Amino acid sequence: MTQSVDYQQLAQQIEQWATELGFTGFGICDTDLSSHEATFQQWLDKGYYGGMDYMERHGMMRARPAELLPGTLRVINVRLDYMPPDALIVSTMQDPNNAYISRYATGRDYHKMMRNRLKKLGQKIEQCVEGLSARPFVDSAPLMERPLADKSGLGWTGKHSLIINEHSGSFFFLGELLVNIPLPVSKPVEEQCGSCVACMTICPTQAIVEPYVVDGRRCLSYITIEKFGEIPVEFRKPMGNRIYGCDDCQLVCPWNKLTKASTEDDFRPRKDLHSPQLLALYAWSEESFLKRTEGSPIRRIGHERWLRNISVALGNAPYSPEIVQALEQKRASVSEMVQEHIDWALEQQQQKDAKVSRKTVRMLKSVSRGMPQHS
Repeated sequence: MTQSVDYQQLAQQIEQWATELGFTGFGICDTDLSSHEATFQQWLDKGYYGGMDYMERHGMMRARPAELLPGTLRVINVRLDYMPPDALIVSTMQDPNNAYISRYATGRDYHKMMRNRLKKLGQKIEQCVEGLSARPFVDSAPLMERPLADKSGLGWTGKHSLIINEHSGSFFFLGELLVNIPLPVSKPVEEQCGSCVACMTICPTQAIVEPYVVDGRRCLSYITIEKFGEIPVEFRKPMGNRIYGCDDCQLVCPWNKLTKASTEDDFRPRKDLHSPQLLALYAWSEESFLKRTEGSPIRRIGHERWLRNISVALGNAPYSPEIVQALEQKRASVSEMVQEHIDWALEQQQQKDAKVSRKTVRMLKSVSRGMPQHS
């Protein structure tokens, strides 16, 4: 390792390179996450990881970056804002016939793009440091990215467990570059949530069981994206029209009033996913689904879970003969798992139809009582 490197100056240069590569935030921290190990073990012991067995399988490696890359001394943490311009969040969520897709997923998948940029950042550092060992990660390895981001000053951990930045809110991706050089570390920022519990209160399934602790089994992002098989009945109505992810805890956060629109073309919403009608998405064949979600994070859930989620959302939509017809037609060509959700959705539609019918009868009776008698 070259001994003549001015690491303070190098850190400043790395931050400049990160900015030139398009990252919107930057920080450096050491690798000591030992203070998080007990809390993480408690989270595992309570089974809050649900079906994400890999969380338990890798255990405490997540808190020990040097086990991922031996010799690691520092973690370079970056942020990339993703909120698209004209996000149409409110109009999409408030129309129950629309499908709401978490705003991070309406454009192109961020993993490869960010990882490539981090790789380029490592290559730039390598030109200045002989014997550099560097490895990029973007939600792709057993690594506690949020505690690392918190420690590096990218923001603080909110009560919803996400990182909040006082200038940009929380709508951003995180990435890490592990390096074996003793760069100066950044200063963490103080938490500024105060007594606010808006994120905990708004959660449709009360998944934030206590400040900073999320029961993944109850989280709609986990349920609509990570969970295989049937969606528990208790969570179906709270899903509303959310078919991929959930942004509620972020949308209600006061700090997200400061969110800036991303300038990344990759994050611009695809036309089919911006504010789509549920029935339009439900009509996609598996071939169409794969084609239209190519390069999108949505593709990872597969067509079966896509139909499962939309079936539930259609059950939550107002009564419509078109919805009933679509559900009945789809039932003959899907798996038993999806059929179960279709049956639930049809039951919901039938109950709403009955309510509409009863209301219509009452209105007709009320009108008839007020009409003059004819001889």
